[in-house]
Amino acid sequence: MGPETTAKILLLGSGELGKELVISLQRLGCHVIACDSYEGAPAMQVADEAIIFDMLDADRLGAVIDDRAPDYIVPEIEAIATDVLVTKEADGHCVIPSARAVNLTMNRDRIRDRAAELGLRTARFAYAESEDDLVARAADIDGKVVIKPVMSSSGKGQSTADGEAEVRAAWQFAIKGMRGNRRRVIVEEFIDFDCEITLLTVKQRGGPTLFMPPIGHVQERGDYQWSWQPAELNPAAIRQAETMAKLITDDLTEGVERAAGLFGVEFFVTKSGDVIFSELSPRPHDTGLVTLFTQSLSEFDLHARALLGLPITGKPFARSGASHVILAGANDTGPYTVTGLAEALTEKDSDVRLFGKPVMKPYRRLGVALAPSIDEARQVASKIAIRKASN
Repeated sequence: MGPETTAKILLLGSGELGKELVISLQRLGCHVIACDSYEGAPAMQVADEAIIFDMLDADRLGAVIDDRAPDYIVPEIEAIATDVLVTKEADGHCVIPSARAVNLTMNRDRIRDRAAELGLRTARFAYAESEDDLVARAADIDGKVVIKPVMSSSGKGQSTADGEAEVRAAWQFAIKGMRGNRRRVIVEEFIDFDCEITLLTVKQRGGPTLFMPPIGHVQERGDYQWSWQPAELNPAAIRQAETMAKLITDDLTEGVERAAGLFGVEFFVTKSGDVIFSELSPRPHDTGLVTLFTQSLSEFDLHARALLGLPITGKPFARSGASHVILAGANDTGPYTVTGLAEALTEKDSDVRLFGKPVMKPYRRLGVALAPSIDEARQVASKIAIRKASN
């Protein structure tokens, strides 16, 4: 099948990343059906159609695919019955970037195991399925560790621990933050890294693999807080990251005729310049929101073009820039109001994207500030006030 600009897209997950992707797809003439488990999700606000259902319900997911007969199935979140996508791809449906990629990356244990099998350097790691088992596995690694559910998103349930008491608390935190019903966590050695990066990697249908300049980012509570592009790295470190990203994305798309799309591949870079594989998302990445400012083709534009089989020419990177999240507070819940937008946009060369999520939850990402530097993006974000809506 050649390039299409009248394609029907079934978008599985309708968060802020999905919202930007819908806009990019619609600019190319696509009809987008946005799916999520709740009404009024960000991508639903701009999509052509919306369907509300639990995408972990395999029967319901299969029925939606059969009923809507999309040209492309495009996952945006991890919490999906991915075995259904494997079956549907075998039946002739096109899953982006591939059903194998989505299935393996839904669970951290599967993608970490595959990375190790391919010879990618990773942190030392192990798995645990009970609190006592976790204590034993953490003791084997010895020292400070990172603990996270094998199935979660946006850093939910992730924490660091040093010592048995903290490890036990981390087990409870991980279980509360997991998605699905797999009570399993990954425990890995804490890497004293100099920088954590996302390498946006674009697999084209019939074209070369493309890499965007690396994006540096900082996390708190397992979720990104600010990012910047380009991250200043030694060229040798960039080459290492590109080599590993190509190896694993080639593996995840091998043998799938219409495999294509953008991957967010995460690495730790140590002070000595070593590059260590961390995680991989087969879709636009939250740290890549910075590309709305820095690139002539954002990560969402790139994903849209790649999955449709359209050419990507020139050099999408245009200028340096940074993003900073706009968050709800630690105890914020329910409907909310946003003020300070006019003040924020008085900052020179700044931009703000508010996601339109219907309610706030503790530390929920409600928007992002964009500016030429981290300090400027932080200043813009600081002028946005999130308050509980009055009755």
